[in-house]
Amino acid sequence: MTQASPALHLTGVTLPDGVTRDLWVSAGRISVDPVPDARPLPGGWLVPGLVDAHCHIGIDPTGPVPVAEAARQAEIERDAGVLLVRDCGVPVDTRPLQARDDLPRIIRSGRHLARRRRYLRDLGLELDDPAELPAAVAAQAAEGDGWVKLVGDWIDREAGDLAPLWPDDVLAEAVAVAHRAGARVNAHVFGEDALPGLLAAGVDCIEHGTGLTDDTIDQMARQGTALVPTLINTAEFLTIADSAGRFPRYAAHMRALHARRLSTVAAAAEAGVPVFAGTDAGSSAGEGIGHGRIADEVIALAEAGLPREQALGAASWAARDWLGFPGLVDGASADLVVYDEDPRTDLAVLRSPRDIVLRGVVHPGGGRFKTSTRRPSRD
Repeated sequence: MTQASPALHLTGVTLPDGVTRDLWVSAGRISVDPVPDARPLPGGWLVPGLVDAHCHIGIDPTGPVPVAEAARQAEIERDAGVLLVRDCGVPVDTRPLQARDDLPRIIRSGRHLARRRRYLRDLGLELDDPAELPAAVAAQAAEGDGWVKLVGDWIDREAGDLAPLWPDDVLAEAVAVAHRAGARVNAHVFGEDALPGLLAAGVDCIEHGTGLTDDTIDQMARQGTALVPTLINTAEFLTIADSAGRFPRYAAHMRALHARRLSTVAAAAEAGVPVFAGTDAGSSAGEGIGHGRIADEVIALAEAGLPREQALGAASWAARDWLGFPGLVDGASADLVVYDEDPRTDLAVLRSPRDIVLRGVVHPGGGRFKTSTRRPSRD
């Protein structure tokens, strides 16, 4: 769906360089050259469109949702300033949303790949035999937009604790299959034990990563493996532990992971691991992670020790570069957020976008996200 959009003229402080400059928008793209008869948009701080690098448009804590509800979720993200979403696994075909110019860009990962009874019901493709993983990866790589999602660990009810899902040799073959297909692999992992095999296999991104140790952090830094820590998700580990009375080892493990989650992210960032912001919106963690909470995640990254500007970049220019989408440069798609105050000084400013420009069309902000929103939890 294509929308006609008038030419725009913006004057403001552009990030990340912090320079005051003029930008014009014509035919949905940024121009550094003046455009005649452009409509002025009030100035401010101009930030490349925000990125949620771990988001699930198409599910909520009860499971898959209709496409109309997925579109509503996408609108919530857009109105929070999120104009680019890396989907991290949904069982719903969201390609109809990609055809809508009024919704954020979505990079699809297809469905989670998991073992039978080793992940949340109704979300992933559950494989009976680990040897099926390489073929399943090939299929998901063909269906997605350059990413494949693996479930690296989950509770093993017989062991009563987190445990890896895949043998190391199968992981190595599966990741090689993805890379030959031109896809990258991201892996859900909470605990410690699955990480060495995942990293040895060459996965491209670790999701959550609460079980990282000094050794696995150093390996990620050497390999350039990214981390999306989803801190507003891992904040719910205590609630998850409280509900796991049948599995005391698992509950104690989740509490221990929660206790060190912020210091783990700080250590990873200090070691040079690329860290990006993702909310895990749509997941059933704790009381459920609602959409539109990217500001909360950026603030949590700063609380973990990232400098404010780095935390903001993890949800904007740095994340866009990692995912292959330019920022505020000549010829780029006009995807940006305008704030009345400098978000580098106070990250809470991110909760009050004044204007959101998506593909050159202005969507008013209005500060709808000054408080966190939550979803009801899954039984």
